[in-house]
Amino acid sequence: MAEPRPGLALRFQRRFLAARPLRSLPWPELEQSLRTAPDSALLADILDKLESTAAEPLDELYEALADVLKEEESTHCYKNYLLPTGDCVSLSESRALISGGTTGLVTWEAALHLALWALQNPGLFRDRTVLELGSGIGFTGIAICKACQPRTFIFSDCHPRVLRQLGENIQLNGFIPEPDATWSIQTESQGQEVEGERCQNPKVIVAELDWGSVTEKQLLGLRADVVIAADVVYDPEIISALVGMLWKLSTSRADRKAPEVFIASTIRNPETYQLFQAELDKVGIRWQMIPAHSSCDFLYDEQPDVTILQLFI
Repeated sequence: MAEPRPGLALRFQRRFLAARPLRSLPWPELEQSLRTAPDSALLADILDKLESTAAEPLDELYEALADVLKEEESTHCYKNYLLPTGDCVSLSESRALISGGTTGLVTWEAALHLALWALQNPGLFRDRTVLELGSGIGFTGIAICKACQPRTFIFSDCHPRVLRQLGENIQLNGFIPEPDATWSIQTESQGQEVEGERCQNPKVIVAELDWGSVTEKQLLGLRADVVIAADVVYDPEIISALVGMLWKLSTSRADRKAPEVFIASTIRNPETYQLFQAELDKVGIRWQMIPAHSSCDFLYDEQPDVTILQLFI
């Protein structure tokens, strides 16, 4: 396994040390901070302090900072997706399929197909509360928010870096997540607030949702009318947690109507997909394959094998 990339401050420190010993910095407290800082805020602080003195500017400092920021920036790109409705979804995405220990920082094929299908069925989402599992960087949910008029859209994921990028992309597209709504525990009373009348349309929430630890009470608090997910059936090791969470959804509706559930998957490994179907059968969740277009407007090269299952929970 490859070693993780060092943080921004550490990479800056290594480059700068190659040109000038760190002890030459005139502020000892900054030296200590530089060894532990997680981002570039400290580096900017150093430059500000240097510029506020009569000391000769440290060219090496500027050069090292510029090199590191350029390297950091090159790992991400911005993509614009034009929807059939004329709306545009803009996303900051990773250039690498796996980044920061997760695959959730890029837009995958099933997310594109699910969004296109949703745009062809807007009535399913209009004026309803939608929960998306494994939202990643947000393409499907943002497209639905722009074109399908949900009352509330709950984006969810469990990886901290993915959640951070997801929040940034939501705001990039003109939506403001509810303040302090990124949570790991949602009570029933908080869930009832989701259907309040006091915010933008749609109301947008970003939730930290761990399939293995979420409780039936927490799921009930979300009060979801529709549940969607794309490209979440890719690893046999997570299927048990996913199906377990879906089963909790089926038993946590109290006197509410069961949510409608749609899972879009790219069939990369048929055995993994069959395992998912078998686990659904095992817990008594019925399913059926629903028609989806064989091609996707967002994909210009090879069209992957994508299916959408409707689950009856």
